[in-house]
Amino acid sequence: MTVLSPLALEKDVFRKMALARRKALSDVERIEKSLALAEHAESLPLPEGAVVAGFWPIREEIDPRPLLDCLRRRGHTLCLPVVADPHLIFRKLDRGAEMAPAGFGTMGPGPAAEVLRPDVLLMPLAGFDKSGNRIGYGKGHYDTAITALQQTGPLLCIGLAFDVQEVDRVPTEAHDKPLNGILTEQGYRSFV
Repeated sequence: MTVLSPLALEKDVFRKMALARRKALSDVERIEKSLALAEHAESLPLPEGAVVAGFWPIREEIDPRPLLDCLRRRGHTLCLPVVADPHLIFRKLDRGAEMAPAGFGTMGPGPAAEVLRPDVLLMPLAGFDKSGNRIGYGKGHYDTAITALQQTGPLLCIGLAFDVQEVDRVPTEAHDKPLNGILTEQGYRSFV
């Protein structure tokens, strides 16, 4: 049995609180707020022609697909994460791509898709605070991927979430990677 540190236990409390607020949104609210993300696409500080990694939504996550379609139409190459060892890999997402299970309940382009190095990560999360700290789902997939990607060049990390997922404070541990910004249905906020 794994014994959690006091910080990890505190983080778990905030995770459960943020996820409960997210789950309380109705299906219609979730759809409308997800569509609102695309309305804020121009406010994202994306380098021209950047390779952008999105994600396939699970459970009650905000749906980034309308935003990703908008970014594709603006000339960005898209990719989606696939759970791999030692960290996530990112496969190119083309329209009509064959989708396959990608781990952690998500979907992604199949094994034939090209593996890309993203310039921008649009990341799901359980909760976030006003300082750009994020609470993931506790597996560390994005933290390890960020560490690896930052060794090969600049990386912009933007969380995608509903506004109700903001918490007062996210307890941080040494391995936690902060966000550069957050995009909610209310718009983009920079933490840099």
